[in-house]
Amino acid sequence: MGCDAYCLGGGSTLFSTAAVRCRKRTTRCELASDGDSVEPRDRHWYNPKRRRPLTYRRWLEAENCSALLDSGEDRFMLMSYNILGVNNSLEHPDLYMNVPFDAMQWESRKRLICEEIRRWKADIVCLQEVDRYYELETNMKKDGYIGRYKRRTGDAKDGCAIFWKSRRFRLLEGREIEFKSLGLRDNVAQLLVFETGKQKIDSRRVVIGNIHILFNPKRGDIKLGQVRILLQEAQVLSEKWGGIPIALAGDFNSTPRSAIYEFLSTSELNITRHDRKFLSGLERFQPTLHSFCGLINHSWTDEELKNATGHSSCKLLTHPFKLHSSYARISGAGRTRDLCGEPLATTYHSKFMGTVDYLWYSGGLAPARVLDTLPIATLKSMGGLPSMNIGSDHLPLASEFVFITRSSDLKSQGQATENEATLDRFLKLNS
Repeated sequence: MGCDAYCLGGGSTLFSTAAVRCRKRTTRCELASDGDSVEPRDRHWYNPKRRRPLTYRRWLEAENCSALLDSGEDRFMLMSYNILGVNNSLEHPDLYMNVPFDAMQWESRKRLICEEIRRWKADIVCLQEVDRYYELETNMKKDGYIGRYKRRTGDAKDGCAIFWKSRRFRLLEGREIEFKSLGLRDNVAQLLVFETGKQKIDSRRVVIGNIHILFNPKRGDIKLGQVRILLQEAQVLSEKWGGIPIALAGDFNSTPRSAIYEFLSTSELNITRHDRKFLSGLERFQPTLHSFCGLINHSWTDEELKNATGHSSCKLLTHPFKLHSSYARISGAGRTRDLCGEPLATTYHSKFMGTVDYLWYSGGLAPARVLDTLPIATLKSMGGLPSMNIGSDHLPLASEFVFITRSSDLKSQGQATENEATLDRFLKLNS
């Protein structure tokens, strides 16, 4: 069991991702008088609508879930979902050779995507690869959502969108990042500041980020640069609104054992110990992260260093947050989790099966539960995504976050001092 891609294969089968509670019931196997087994439909108690679907997704709770939910603090459900842009699916038909024709049709996929969002009752939904925004907006409005969209620059037709429940959140500020203006390709990101509830005296605030990182595995410098800018802008908004927590959603196009994941989770990365062509974990042949990376210093050009760190002389990249992945913080079963604690797969097509989607959060938030992904065996049996029951080649991730009270927050005096020191180091190294 590992964090990288898996051998692909297998036929196609239909399944449902609906969460179903199954009650144990004792039944007795009866035989027909001629010795043949009785067909299920011949049994008087048989109800096909109550059968457990071939696969289903369930909620996994944190060990302190009850305490978190009983604390009385505000909480919210955050979802991240790469919905597979229509134009992207048409431009790369080789990725969906095993997918039925009907399963690739947008009208069918749109219905499934909206049903999926509705099923898990997310308060904030971060979507990537959105190129039919106004069609989605029409459906989302019916469910009480307000949306905001940012299209990629250049010739690309897709972008990122954030929808939120208007009865739960009030938008305070929004920022859109065009990486092209910084020489970092046509990708975009969104950062929105929300306030919960209508009573300001009891309200909590949070920065929500949504991003779709560049795919190109060989341009690790660009990928790092995009993550760096996202974190810098999130820091500015967090500080502006009083040091509020952040939660980042998106398709980071990086696996759990990649250097980019290391940077996000440890707050720093010595990039000279990594080859920029092997930073994301998406390469077919790459060195093991911890085998030689610490022994070899790789050369980077001044341009590559500037892309990654913002300065041609900076080699240690840092960020001021202490980020955690909500899925890695809540234990799951071996059939759906890797050794890093992350899902074994959040996306599956004919050329790749693995994890590239994440929900990151900072101090001030705690995950109470996450929506488990599907077992590898189940995905392999399907042959690829989308399917007649799943509208994208990615699985949506969802996590319920609880705002932590100040007594247990990172804003306690000791932690505040540590955060200030981290921020000072960040500013010095990146100035």
